[in-house]
Amino acid sequence: PTNTHPNILWISLEDTSPRFGCYGDPVAHTPNIDRLAAGGCRYPNAFSTSGVCAPSRAAIITGMYQSAIGAQHMRTRHTNEHAPELPTPYDAVPPHYVKCFPEYLRAAGYFCTNNAKTDYQFAPPITTWDELSNEAHWRNRPEGAPFFAVFNPTVTHESGMWPEKRPEITTDPNAVAVPPYLPDTPKTRIAIARLYDNLAEADQRVGELLGQLEEDGLAGNTIVMLWSDHGAGLPRGKRWPYDAGIRIPLIVRWPGEIEPGTETDQLVSMVDLGPTVLSLCGVDIPSHMHGQPFVGPQKAERDYIYALRDRFDESYDMMRAVRDKRYKYIRNYHPENPYLLWIPYRNRHPILEEMWRLHLADKLEGPQKIMFQTHRPVDELYDTEKDPFEIHNLANDPAHTDTLITM
Repeated sequence: PTNTHPNILWISLEDTSPRFGCYGDPVAHTPNIDRLAAGGCRYPNAFSTSGVCAPSRAAIITGMYQSAIGAQHMRTRHTNEHAPELPTPYDAVPPHYVKCFPEYLRAAGYFCTNNAKTDYQFAPPITTWDELSNEAHWRNRPEGAPFFAVFNPTVTHESGMWPEKRPEITTDPNAVAVPPYLPDTPKTRIAIARLYDNLAEADQRVGELLGQLEEDGLAGNTIVMLWSDHGAGLPRGKRWPYDAGIRIPLIVRWPGEIEPGTETDQLVSMVDLGPTVLSLCGVDIPSHMHGQPFVGPQKAERDYIYALRDRFDESYDMMRAVRDKRYKYIRNYHPENPYLLWIPYRNRHPILEEMWRLHLADKLEGPQKIMFQTHRPVDELYDTEKDPFEIHNLANDPAHTDTLITM
């Protein structure tokens, strides 16, 4: 491949906040991810468009905000386990001109593979991937063809914190940090320790993929991007537009173009991923896409990232969020809603079980009570520098009126 047709390797994690050694986390055991970062650039201001997987992935695969293509609700594709005779509810139906962006790469001669997660809220057209299976690999490409290869280690999903998924833990529960809005109990700490164990397992998979690139002599002309579909699967993280739910790791290694071991405070949205790949591969970015290249010759700096929350399973909600490098503004369109809507899948989380237990015993303290409020403010405004856990709502503080109006 020439410089205008570099290979691209995506490593797509699930439910992962930046809990890596290279991001300064002292508990994480992530030597392979840290090595990737040492050879490239970290983006600590990278955010998903949603705190949950399928709406986020709809935005990633199309380069468009999910709310613009009817894919904002979680979830559209599933079988109703309580009534299996009913049909699968529906696919999102993007406008006719919207494609999955690998289709443009294939038209330009790229061999495109996905191993093997999709979850786009609609079935990927047969034209999206050359290979879509657990055997999909760049090694299966025609000789001389450039490739775009996606691998999806799925071990970091929220459900990996259920006790039956990982009975034995390696991470010391006493070493983990518990956010102030979660109850600091042994059950909470064990669940977070499982999260770290799952990350360590994903890191091994990252090491295998980087090793295969090197074995094939491709490390020098392959751009590697590692990211997550949204933040960690913890209460008040996953499904929410708070940073715990949308701030994600993003690492890009581009030999000869990106200075190794660097970091940039540039704002990046996951809606930018597809347009960036098209740009790097010399493919014109369709004008309907909302995302913009965050690296490369067409790099554009953004002032804000946007995130949203809508229906989860049978529980309707509507929140919109905007963030610059410091402030986060959230609009609650249903202030009459409690924070904890009925979401059966989420209710299985061991930490949420702890929260309910302590709430019923009237033993939650301070910020731990936030999620049990029965109403919400219309406006939420947070200074993420001074208040990284987004606990102190500044929306009614006269000193921040100008910021509120701007956001």
